[in-house]
Amino acid sequence: MAERRAKKQEAEEQRLRIRIRAYDHKILDASVRQIVETAERYGAEVSGPVPLPAEVRKYTVNRSTFVHKNAREQFEMRVHKRLVDILNPASKVIDALTSLNLPAGVDIEVKMA
Repeated sequence: MAERRAKKQEAEEQRLRIRIRAYDHKILDASVRQIVETAERYGAEVSGPVPLPAEVRKYTVNRSTFVHKNAREQFEMRVHKRLVDILNPASKVIDALTSLNLPAGVDIEVKMA
């Protein structure tokens, strides 16, 4: 019975899952590098960054308002994503990550699992 509990506790490791999204992949990679360096500085085990598929939104717009129906312009927005897991984060790591100053245009979603 005690062996099961010990195995169950080992299996229930805490994990901090960070999803990062941005329109510009260079800013995104710089932000991910900053997050990983901060986590490793405090001795946390980091898994990732894992590049996720870019979300592409395409828009087709008429060039003219009234005539020339066949003249159209096409635009697209790409949202690049990365996934970083921090295994067994200490409170120092979490405090350091919350005080991190990241560039504008980077969206971060943090979940404890």
